[in-house]
Amino acid sequence: MELHELEMRAVYGRTLNELIDADPNVLCLEADLSKASGTNPEVFSKHPDNFVNVGVSEANMICIGAGLASEGKIPFCASFTCFASRRVYDQVTISVAYANNNVKIVGTAPGITAGPNGGTHMCFQDLAIMRAMPNMHVYSPCDVYELRSMMKNMVHSRQPTYMQLIRPKVDPVFNDDYQFQPGKVLSLRSGSDVTLVSTGYMTHFARQAADELDKKGVHVDHLHCPSVKPFDVETLVKSAKKTGAVVTVEAQNIIGGLGGAVCEVLSEHYPTRVKRLGIPDKFGEVATEEYLFNKHKFGVKHIINACEEFLKGK
Repeated sequence: MELHELEMRAVYGRTLNELIDADPNVLCLEADLSKASGTNPEVFSKHPDNFVNVGVSEANMICIGAGLASEGKIPFCASFTCFASRRVYDQVTISVAYANNNVKIVGTAPGITAGPNGGTHMCFQDLAIMRAMPNMHVYSPCDVYELRSMMKNMVHSRQPTYMQLIRPKVDPVFNDDYQFQPGKVLSLRSGSDVTLVSTGYMTHFARQAADELDKKGVHVDHLHCPSVKPFDVETLVKSAKKTGAVVTVEAQNIIGGLGGAVCEVLSEHYPTRVKRLGIPDKFGEVATEEYLFNKHKFGVKHIINACEEFLKGK
């Protein structure tokens, strides 16, 4: 079976096993959601001594992770995104970021991918929360190849890191040759009409929109941003200078996340019109992705419309 035929969480668990095989200092920490994260039975059965389930106490998991990191361990602490960011914000701030401890925090089912769990579990602000935290790197992989390469980089990069983890299977964007680099934007399509910036899960829908726009003669400069922090200022500014119009798309609140990062960069380096697509400062709800796309206008057809409208404005 090809790697991209597996669920993202299955590849997360499999990659953790590979990392533990290479370095026994790598640890898997869970707060009673290991099956949801893909580490049970994958990691639990193969490396029980490197698997720690702290129970339903996410804040304690972060503090344990910080203590282990201070002793040279490399803990990966996973939970639903709402618990891995909102619930543990103070513990992450003081014990991880302020202390600059080498803890890897993994938020599973980010943004609209938490669908059936509803508004309480549908965290739309984790990118904003973590971006605003000193010392913290913030990543969002779009497929299994990027996820695996990102995790390998995280093990060798000694700093606090937050990573979103889509749980289900997604189509491949890259292949086995892919090498993740923090702070780098990847060009998925070159064009001079409109810059389209996406991250994580929404990169798949942005690619579909770019394909449809190309058929209409609209040539999109599509940038995928797996590293929301640090951010690739140079590549974004270069693209904005070429197109003069930027559309961002993310599966969460447009305030403070990818759209916020893009606006901050451009306002300082090259003022450009920006249209942010995503959740417009609302809480989530039990709903299908299609319903949320249509309600908040950030699905494929809405990405296409936003790019076409910007082109007319130019």
